[in-house]
Amino acid sequence: MDKAVYINRIAKFLPGEPVSNDEMEDYLGFVDGKKSRSKSIVLRNNKITKRYYSRDKEGKSTHNNAELTAEAIKALCTDGFKLEDIELLTCGTTSPDQILPAHGVMVHGLLKAKPIEAISFSGSCCSGMNALKYAYMSILTGNTHNAVTTGSEKLSSWLSSSSYQEEAQKMKELENDPMLAFEKDFLRWMLSDGAAAALLSDKPNPDGISLKIEWIEIVSFANEVDACMYVGSDKDPDGNLRGWSEFSPKEWLEKSIFAMKQDTRMLDKYIAQLGTKKYVELFKKHNVDPQSIDWFLPHISSEFFRKKVDEEMVKYGVQLPQEKWFVNLAEVGNIGSASIFIALEELMNSGKLKKGQKIALTVPESARFSYANAILTVV
Repeated sequence: MDKAVYINRIAKFLPGEPVSNDEMEDYLGFVDGKKSRSKSIVLRNNKITKRYYSRDKEGKSTHNNAELTAEAIKALCTDGFKLEDIELLTCGTTSPDQILPAHGVMVHGLLKAKPIEAISFSGSCCSGMNALKYAYMSILTGNTHNAVTTGSEKLSSWLSSSSYQEEAQKMKELENDPMLAFEKDFLRWMLSDGAAAALLSDKPNPDGISLKIEWIEIVSFANEVDACMYVGSDKDPDGNLRGWSEFSPKEWLEKSIFAMKQDTRMLDKYIAQLGTKKYVELFKKHNVDPQSIDWFLPHISSEFFRKKVDEEMVKYGVQLPQEKWFVNLAEVGNIGSASIFIALEELMNSGKLKKGQKIALTVPESARFSYANAILTVV
């Protein structure tokens, strides 16, 4: 195929000032008025030192998700490319501001640009990569000449103590123990807010570097594994998910239905193993020598998983030295669907890239174990 697609620019928007580990509960609140027992354990393992919240210490929102996304797009559109030049907008997020209208059209509404195709992708960390693939295919088929793709999250609202307070009080009545289950508490110390936007085109930058997209592959293992991370639902004793509409409004509060939860045992068992297996299969399919990779950008939710991924890669004989890994988790936190773009933005503007180098992106999504992989070439 003669046509090619290039990432010509990436911009990010991180709200407010970075929040330190000691300040987290000042922004998110204290469940049952007490400090979390799991916070120090989780932070020790994930190695995150700073993150960003689109809320202040009084709990007032500074930006909603659509506003975060619009700010990233505005930062992307500078001299040579204006908002009016956008032909396609694809937006991925875990945490839209509402169920309806879709996130993408809300972002488009804030941009005040011309009428365009605006597509929304839901899910978790892979939603940004899903959006990227749609944009890539649109340009590759000649449907559009350019596209703007975004990944964004406003997860702090789901992590607020108010999402857990009613359940904490209920547990106190039943067990005289207000401590939430670890599966419900530990995500509070891993996730943060922010947005990133990428400009895709059928032509590379005339000056400087571009990233040619060689391929993007996305796979779901939902046929093999049950749900691991979920919001707006709860698991029954058999491990099946029940959605929010099957609970009464009273139960929404009592069971923290709209709090983010994760089965950490499933996460540890499957996330690195399934992802690395697929990574190896794709490299064989596309005839890629793992040692030809110059930069490896894995989206990891915690530094705890760096060793897990490395061990799996050793098992399959595709280990990459740590100096090829590029991870900025400690400085920005885990921003879900935006994380891979924010890491790529930092690398693209670092001055470290040289033409001809190859970049591997790998994004796991623990919600029900989906994985996105891509290869880029610096041109």
